Amino acid sequence: MNEKIYVIDTSAILSGIPLDFKDSLLIAPGGIKEEIKPGGRDYQNFIYQIEKGLKIIDVSKKTIDIIEDMLREIGENNRLSKVDKEVLALAYDYNKKKENNVIIITDDYSIQNAASFLKIKYKNISQKGIIKKFKWVYRCSGCGKKFKDDIKICPICGSKTKANVSDKKDI
Repeated sequence: MNEKIYVIDTSAILSGIPLDFKDSLLIAPGGIKEEIKPGGRDYQNFIYQIEKGLKIIDVSKKTIDIIEDMLREIGENNRLSKVDKEVLALAYDYNKKKENNVIIITDDYSIQNAASFLKIKYKNISQKGIIKKFKWVYRCSGCGKKFKDDIKICPICGSKTKANVSDKKDI
């Protein structure tokens, strides 16, 4: 029997919902500690998960670079935090090793979107999950030029840009 591996995002801790995945490995990237402030219910839930076996694992810069390249391709790079990228990188690394037994636990739609492009399973906690996957482009509101990267001001005409869906597909 192959062990399931659950990679948790900060939203899994902040949900307050107990995470109890028997006979599974529960992991999170090292950066999750930066997003959960000491004290309060969320921190207590985080410590409780560690006591129950949550493993905190650092990810390599090489894998983060791979993830960021993919995120740029779909326009999600600037929509995700450093820790969100670490979640994806950790799942990506373990997914290669464990033959698709990796599931990301998150309510973050951008993480779910990126995971769908990486062919990594995900499970939502308290919100409805995504039903379509998107690729984003950034369009100038003045001249209409499209950019792959999240450029705030158009270098051609100086107008602001806005995120637009360039491609969407059912999952």
